[in-house]
This record gives sequence, C-alpha cells and structure tokens, in this order.
Amino acid sequence: MKLLQIFIISIGVFVLASCSTKISYGDATAVETTTTGFGSTDLQTIAEKLVDDLLVFGPVVRLTAERRPVVFVDKIKNKTTEHIDTESITDTIQTKLLKSGKFRFVDMTTVKAIQEQMQFQMDSGLVDPSKAVAFGKQTGAEFMLYGNMSSIVKRNSDTKDVYYKFTLKLMNLESGILEWASEKEIRKTGEKSFFSL
Repeated sequence: MKLLQIFIISIGVFVLASCSTKISYGDATAVETTTTGFGSTDLQTIAEKLVDDLLVFGPVVRLTAERRPVVFVDKIKNKTTEHIDTESITDTIQTKLLKSGKFRFVDMTTVKAIQEQMQFQMDSGLVDPSKAVAFGKQTGAEFMLYGNMSSIVKRNSDTKDVYYKFTLKLMNLESGILEWASEKEIRKTGEKSFFSL
C-alpha cells in the first residue's frame, strides 16, 4: 500500500514537473516566424527600410544638411483585417529618425497633457509666474509624416499567403507638397503540416 502511494506521488510530481513552462530571453532582432500574422520582424524590417529610404533621398539630404526640420507623425491607417499596433511602427520610425540627428519632432499625442500643464502653471497660483512656461512659444511642425498599411490574404485548404504593404509619406505643411514617399512590401506564406491541428 505504501509503495502504491509513493508510486502515485512520484507520477504526480513527474506530471507537474513536465507541465512547467520554460521562460527564456531571446534576441529582439532575431527573425520571428511563428505565424503569417504581422510580427516584430516585420515591424523592424519596415522601419529600417523606410528610414533608410528617407535619409538617402536627395532632396531630404539637402534639406537636412544645414538644419533639422520639425516633423509631426500622424496616425498610420491600418487597412488590414488584423489588429496591428501601428503606433509601434511609427514610434520606431520616429526614434530612428530622431537618432539620425537629421530631424526634430513635435509629439501631437501629448498636446492635451501639455495644455493642461500650461493651464495649471498659469491659473493654479502654485507656480511662480516668472518661471511658468509661456503660451504661444512652441515650435510648429514644418512637415507631416503619415501613411497606411494594407494587406491581401489568400488561402486554400493547406496554404495561407499574406501580402503586406506599408506606405509612408512626408508632406510639406506650408505648401501641401508631397516631398517624399516610399513603400515596403512583405509576403509571408504558411503551410499546414501533416501534424498540425
């Protein structure tokens, strides 16, 4: 009887140990191909290609040779059927462009918070008026960076093909002229394996 209890406990411990989850860190830039859905590799590929295209475009090279134009990034329109965090893509693009030392950015996502802080400084009586930030002193953007992401999904009984296209544009806000545009295309194909569920 005691031997049976030890055997059952041993089996229970073995089952519990074999069900544990192993967590490990990986290289954030390594190719990730677990699904045909949009992933981190796609985000990094898009950002790198579009930033490189913008930084070597002749008119942009001349424009940024002696000064750093001010840009704001508009929301990227997600025209795919997937939920894709397009803000992550634009954040990565903005960060790479800022690190290039060629551009400066105004962050339109924080306008309301800035207005509230400035109003607090002016109206609360808690901030020394000589040290309060003055209204009307911020720098306006000269250019707008915007775009969209679309996809085409095709499938048959054992294959799924996903085509993504990401378009990014730079517009001169004063003239309304489109100064630059580029696209990055990605195709991913997934096939069902014999053992897949």
